[in-house]
Amino acid sequence: MERINRAYLRRIRYAVQWLIFAMVLYAGYRFFVFVRELEQGLAPSASRPPSIEGFMPIGAFMALKLWITKNVFDPVHPAGLVIFIGALLLAIVLKKSFCGWICPVGTLSEGVWKIGKKTLGKNFTLPVYIDYPLRSLKYLLMVFFVYVILIRMTPAAIETFLNTPYWKVADIKLLRFFTDMSSATMVTLVVLFILSLIYKNFWCRYLCPYGALLGLLSCLSPFKIRRKETECIGCGACSRNCPALLPVDKRKVIRSPECNGCLTCVSNCPARGALDMGVTGRYRIRPELFVLSIVVLFFGLVLIARITGNWQSSVSHDELRALIPYIDLLSHP
Repeated sequence: MERINRAYLRRIRYAVQWLIFAMVLYAGYRFFVFVRELEQGLAPSASRPPSIEGFMPIGAFMALKLWITKNVFDPVHPAGLVIFIGALLLAIVLKKSFCGWICPVGTLSEGVWKIGKKTLGKNFTLPVYIDYPLRSLKYLLMVFFVYVILIRMTPAAIETFLNTPYWKVADIKLLRFFTDMSSATMVTLVVLFILSLIYKNFWCRYLCPYGALLGLLSCLSPFKIRRKETECIGCGACSRNCPALLPVDKRKVIRSPECNGCLTCVSNCPARGALDMGVTGRYRIRPELFVLSIVVLFFGLVLIARITGNWQSSVSHDELRALIPYIDLLSHP
């Protein structure tokens, strides 16, 4: 049996993940400086980075419903809607690859459990009778948001909300959530950090409703990890290295919504032709092309948004400067 080394796929993935993570960190720093200068009554020396709106998926979900029902593209935080649409499209077409390749929270979570593994010698797994109920939490949270936004909220109510002062400064309020952190928030983050050290992707696996939605949509994707039994040597490397703890070596096709298309299993498989991403048993896509498709689809959508004027917020600096003194008084309507 011919053996191959696909470690280069992992290097490609790490490069994509951490480059995007660095871009997000830089955008966060620019936004911090932008807000600090506004708070001081100064004209910002740097422009507001729109990409930080990606951390407001609930508002973006509301904006998506408004766009579909009334053809109104949120002018306040349009980049958030663009990023949300990009994540949904990736899930439908290319598995849950937003989580596996782009999401900075997923990248950070993966980095933390790897530190835990290196420090403790291994990561732990919860028994099935605990793992399954815990995994249901993210789906329950997802159902709650889907119910409230898709069923309870009317397009008129959403449009009213998206034009409130609260929504105009929602990104600044989110920044203050971290810069003016309460004791409860700090304790919660410390607990999540410790759990993430011990268990692989604790937040993503058990608590992220965003990932739950993308996972269910990814079941529609024509691409699946496929194992060819005649070529498989039964080494189990795929399952041992799967971040989602899936039994890859026991399945012909991985249909689980937990699969994020990260190709970690493929990159660790030593047997040529045994494991690949494909549409059918015969048609298998080269991993490099799969990765390129993810990058082109997501950042192509961002480029289109920039060209069409659906990336930068329409809220002026003067309007934000006028709202900031009252930001603590603004609450969700």
